Amino acid sequence: MELLKNFVSEYGSTILYTILTAIAGYLGVWAKNLYTKHINDKTKQDVARTCVQAVEQIYKDLHGYEKLDKALSSAAEILNEKGINVTDLELRMLIEAAVAEFNDAFNKTTSTASEPEAADTEAEIAEAAET
Repeated sequence: MELLKNFVSEYGSTILYTILTAIAGYLGVWAKNLYTKHINDKTKQDVARTCVQAVEQIYKDLHGYEKLDKALSSAAEILNEKGINVTDLELRMLIEAAVAEFNDAFNKTTSTASEPEAADTEAEIAEAAET
């Protein structure tokens, strides 16, 4: 029993520091991996969005799958240069999501522009009904 007390009093704090350092190191690596994953996901989305906008702007004469292929190849090249790994399926999903956002924004702009015309038409109908 005396041997155990001597061991704990002499080496206990060193062992405790070692365990705490190992736990802190593990938590640091875990936090870094989580942060890197979040940043990589955000970067992938931004690159996909940028490539879709660029392809829409540059390749106006292309349609459908030709534009998709251009966006996929451009995004893959940019992400590889940044050292971010991405699967073909993941990249395709990101591009399709960016296209959906682009189309939604375009449709909202188009419908917003036509709403005042509809309001004018309704006002004209109401005036005609009053007379």
